[in-house]
Amino acid sequence: MSDPVSWFLIEPGWEVVGADGESVGKVHEVVGDPGRDIFDGLQVIAGILAEAQYVPAEEVGQITVGRVQLTAR
Repeated sequence: MSDPVSWFLIEPGWEVVGADGESVGKVHEVVGDPGRDIFDGLQVIAGILAEAQYVPAEEVGQITVGRVQLTAR
């Protein structure tokens, strides 16, 4: 397993997994203000035709290169 990284490194296309380790989708967009180091959350897409779902920062757990683990869902 990779070492944890900052939310600043999250990129569209990274895998998003639930608390159980099952995939819930891919990062579509990072929501926040990098200049003020305020991380609001993520927009996550579960499929090609799916609508983006907002995941608040409070539900984001460990972030490693290419993968975001949620604490819920």
